[in-house]
This record gives sequence, structure tokens and C-alpha cells, in this order.
Amino acid sequence: MKQVVQNYKSGELAVLDVPVPGCKPGGVLVRTAYSLISTGTELMKVSEAGMSMLGKARSRPDQVAKVMQSVATNGVPATYRKVMGKLDSYTPLGYSLCGVVEQVGAGVDDVKVGDLVACAGNEHALHAELNWVPKNLYVPVPDGLAPQHAAFGTVGSIAMQGVRQGEPQLGEVALVIGLGLIGQLVVQLLAASGVRVVGADPDPARCELAERLGAAACGDPGSTAVENAVAELTDGHGVDQVYLAAGGGSNQPVELAAKLARDRGRVVDIGKCRLDLPWNAYYEKELDVRFSRSYGPGRYDPSYELEGRDYPIGYVRWTERRNLACFLDLAARGKVDVEPLISHVADFDDAVETYQRLKDGDLKAVTALFRYPGQDAQEAEAPSVTVPAVTVKPSPAPAAKTPVRLAFVGAGNYATSMLLPHLAQREGVELSTVVTTTALSGANAQRKFGFKDATTDLDAVLGDKSVDAVFVVTRHSSHAELTRQALLAGKTVFVEKPLALTEDELAGVLAAVEESGNDRLQVGFNRRFAPLLHEARKQFGPRTGPAHLRYLVNAGRLTHGSWYLQQGTEGSRFAGEGGHFIDTASWLLDADPVSVYATATSDNQDLQVVLRYPDGSTATISYVTTGPSGFPKETLDLVADGRALRLDDFVRASVYGRKKWVSSRLPKARDKGQNAELAAFVKAVRTGGPMPVPLESLVATTAATLAVQTGLAGGVPVTLARSK
Repeated sequence: MKQVVQNYKSGELAVLDVPVPGCKPGGVLVRTAYSLISTGTELMKVSEAGMSMLGKARSRPDQVAKVMQSVATNGVPATYRKVMGKLDSYTPLGYSLCGVVEQVGAGVDDVKVGDLVACAGNEHALHAELNWVPKNLYVPVPDGLAPQHAAFGTVGSIAMQGVRQGEPQLGEVALVIGLGLIGQLVVQLLAASGVRVVGADPDPARCELAERLGAAACGDPGSTAVENAVAELTDGHGVDQVYLAAGGGSNQPVELAAKLARDRGRVVDIGKCRLDLPWNAYYEKELDVRFSRSYGPGRYDPSYELEGRDYPIGYVRWTERRNLACFLDLAARGKVDVEPLISHVADFDDAVETYQRLKDGDLKAVTALFRYPGQDAQEAEAPSVTVPAVTVKPSPAPAAKTPVRLAFVGAGNYATSMLLPHLAQREGVELSTVVTTTALSGANAQRKFGFKDATTDLDAVLGDKSVDAVFVVTRHSSHAELTRQALLAGKTVFVEKPLALTEDELAGVLAAVEESGNDRLQVGFNRRFAPLLHEARKQFGPRTGPAHLRYLVNAGRLTHGSWYLQQGTEGSRFAGEGGHFIDTASWLLDADPVSVYATATSDNQDLQVVLRYPDGSTATISYVTTGPSGFPKETLDLVADGRALRLDDFVRASVYGRKKWVSSRLPKARDKGQNAELAAFVKAVRTGGPMPVPLESLVATTAATLAVQTGLAGGVPVTLARSK
């Protein structure tokens, strides 16, 4: 098998062929799927190995002290041979991975061959194809958690142990100094605990990332931004806890901790930074300085780690194994999001080059992962949803006569409240016929909005050559079939979302397009037409690098008896509504997604959807039904190229960059773009010009929405495969 090793004397990195470890009793043999590269701890070790002997001595005074003790005991020659022998040997790298159990040792009964496990330990979770891992250093991966995310288990446990040492309580305020990998995880764990977090890091990109992941405010530790944020959040008292997650030789972190902590606050050291405590500052505030030892109780205890002797839960609630399991559970339930922390995934065979690029700064990453042989094949077999190609060559669309004659199929609440009021007042539009399942609902729509005719006969509309366009505003399960019939009848079609509830339905719509040559189709994705969002996008300007988008949808609970709850016939709630938010993200990112990863609560009501785009951009959509009714329905943040765009429920928007822009007026009502969308649709019908949204985009958004359900069922990312 292959393993990444380093010669500490010469600094050489290599991928060596080494013997396969035996499967000893009390542990399991694990074939690695993904292992995590710690860009802090491991790169520090790699950098030290490249130093001169004097540099190595200066960086490790603790080891120098041991050498001097050995000289006093064994003499110079023997000590020299011992030290040189140890330095001139290959040592392993790595301590956090996820893999598949290949063999089970005697005495192990909690996992079986084929199970996915997360493993920890700098002697057992190495960058190697196979590792023997003792019982207390692995845990089964929860259902639904992707292996690349489970590979974060060890570093997540380190962050979790640090947070536990701080003893946070609801409503407190914490300061996290250093927003590398551990710092980002600490921010999320604190936010999940009900703590407001301020972050400090000199890297603006890391500050932006921490704010996206839950921090209230972040800034450069040398600026006044952090101090001002702390003062505002604590009424000038100072933070309750400070978490030192920084590295390096500067004493700035401990000095900043003393300055911004409250009287008798807690300071927790998680990283490896300089700790020359300013005595007066710490004494006068009587600060409680605590250290966090790696993954938690059990670390460095051979009887726990190697012999599998657990600590009784009544005496030690959170051991390193329980911390590991707890972190994976939080990740599986979407309480901690590690996907935005993955900056790079490298093939295991490229390990040496990857380390060199990280060391030289050519590759800047919060976290990088090694992907091991066999994962490509597994990913090729992973679930996928086909994005059908649109290959039809449509016939030229004739311009409609004035007025444009529109027919409605369906006159329910959305049609009568959000669409018809705009169309009834629009000049150059005639509401021709409304088709409903009951005569009375048609009569009501005719009376309120001035339809010329009302009927229950769909064929009467599809066969009426004077009708220019048909609106399909019925229940979700009928959208695809009604759209298909209207396209075959040669009508321009506006169908409310969703276009389809299954891949077969989507294929049926496109078959109708191909058969008829009629691609005059619009899906009611109105948010991309919202004037406030258009202005914000204009103020944000074009971008050059990847973007990170976060979209929180506070959907609220449905009332009892709502037809949205009829999932057997009408699809899931997200299947019906999710296209809105995916389309908005894709429009803002100016691309269609290439993969979808989704997790959900046990009842599938609250979802976390992560979309990846061709240029490396990501969009995270949090669709929740358990939020308070008074909280905004939709909030959106877009960060890229040192700029940030924020949309607050289509009432207010702002852009942060070299200059700050804030929407100058509050609209009388939330304008989510329906009026502008209808204006664009009517114009396309009247002029025969292009439809407001390309059909390819409508298909891609629909396929991505369908992929969410596929992803929830499989618990792994779903590839959006373009058909050829």
C-alpha cells in the first residue's frame, strides 16, 4: 500500500510503498476514502522539516531540552547517534480521515466490514491507503453524511473540545482569534450553542467566510473593527470567552484576549500560539486561562486509545470518541457546515505536489483533502440526475396582434392574488378565457378580472387560434402534462413552478418541444425579476473569482389541510417551491449548477441544499419551516472578490465593497418580481422576441430541484449530468 511520509532531517516528502498493517484485536482495518490535510498543524511540521538544524532547534525548545538531558545522562556521542537516527527516518503525516472497514479485529462488535467510519489519531488516521484504528479512535458515520465531510471528524473534535473548555452559555458573546480551519469550526459550534461570535483574523477572505458561517462580525485584529463589534454586542463589558485558535510567534492574540475579555472572563488556548501572558492585564481582570488538549479526555492515555478502556459516562461525559461522534452528528443534521471549508481536493497520488504547493503559497486553502484510489469509480456510480439537452430548432415566433390574448388554466389563490391583478391592469392585454375545474370558481375569476369567457373545457382553449398564450396555474402534479398539451397546441406557455415533479415529466415536456418545434415556455421564477435585486446586482458589479451565496428561506409551517402536504400526489414542498431559490442563485452566479448535496431533518421539512457551479462557486439554501413567523421570509448574502451583497426580504438591499451602497428607499410592499416578469413575458409574446429566461436555464433549474430529492434519498452529492 502507499503512504505519505516525511524525512524530518532533509525535509523530503514522499509517497512510499509500505507493508499493509495487520488487523490486531480491539480495532479495525480501514481503507481510506478521504483524509484531511491540516493546513495548520501539518504545514507547520512540513515547514519545520525544511529548516536548518539551528532553525529546528529554535522551533522546538522542548526537544532541545530533552537532548541536553540525554547528553548529561548518556554523553555526546551516544546522544548524537540517537538524535541523528531519529531525524533521518521517515515519519507519517495525517490524523483525520474517513474510510470503509475492510477487516474487523477480535473484540470489536459495533461495526462490520463495509461500514463507513471516521477515524482519528496521528498514529492511526494517517495519509495512507490502509490504517489499523483502535476502537476508541473511530466512530460509525451517520446516514446521510458524505465521506468527504466525515473526514473532518478529528479537527471537528478538536474544535468541540475547545468550545467545551470555554463552557459557553446561551446569550453569551465570544471572541475567536484566528479563523483558520479550527477557528471556523469553533465559530459554527458556538453559533449553534446560542452564542454570538466575533472573529479576528488578518485575512479578509477568512473573515467573510466566518460571517457566512454564523459570526456576528469579523475583522483584522489590528483594526478597531473587532473592538467596536465587541463593545456593541456586550454593552462595553467585554466578551465572556476568548478562543485562541491562532498560530505563529506573535503575542498579539493573548494581548487582544486580555483587552477584550470581560472581568473574570475565560481564555481558552486551542491553537499553538505564543503565550507570554501580560501579568497585570490578566491579574486585574482575574482571567481564567484554560488549555484544550486535542480531541478531549482519553487523548494521550494508552489504556484508552490503544487498549479500548472507555471512561464511565457518569464521570467523563465527553471523551474524545464521544466528541467525534457528536461532531459527526451535528454535521449530518446540518448544524455544522464543512462544505464551504473545502478549498481543494487532490488525488492521493499527487500528495507531494499538493504539500509543496501549500507550503509555497501557490495553493491557498482553509482545508484540503486527499481523495484515494477507487473514489472516482464510486463517484461515477453515485446518483445523478440528467439535465436533458435542448436540441430543437424552433420555428420563428410570429408577433401577436394587439391586444395580446391570454388564457388561464386555473384560478386559485396564487393566480388571483399575484398574477391576475397585474395583468388585468396592463395595457395591451386581453384576458380571453379562464379554465377551472368548477364552474363557480371560473365565474368568480371572470367577474373579478374581466375574462371574456369562463369554461371547464381545456380543449376549448387549446383549440382557440385567437389565444396567444396560456397560463398554467394549477396544482403541481398537473403542470407538466398541461404544459405539454399547450406546447403541442402551438401556444406560448407560462407555467407556475414547478415545471415537473419527475425526470420523466421533464422529458415529456421537452419531447413536446421537439415534436412541435415550439420552445415558447416560461416558468414562474419571478425573483430574478425583482427590481431591488436587479439594482443590487448592478451595484455589486461583475466578478472574477468564485462566489459564495447563502440563502435562508424561513418558509414557515403549513396550515392543516393544505394541499401542499399531499406529497404522494403533489410532491414535496421543496419540489414545489425550491426552484424559486435555485433559479435566483443561478441567475446571480450567472451559471447552472453541476452538483447538488442535500440534508434534511428527520421529517424532511427543514432542508440544507448545497449547489456547486462550474467556476467553483457554491450556493447554500437553508429551507426551514420551524422559524418564527416574525423573522424575515427570505435573506440572501453573496460574497466574492472582496465584496458582499445582502438582500433583506426584498425590502432592503446593500452592497459592501470599496464603497457601501444601501437601497435608498423602502418599497411600499415586497416586490418579488411578478409584475416585471409578466411584463417581460407579455413583451416576448407581443413581439415574437426571445423568452425572458432561456429554456436551457429552466431545464437546469428543474433538474437541480429534482436532484434534491435524489440526494436526500442517497445521502451523497448528486451529479447533474448533461445529456449529449
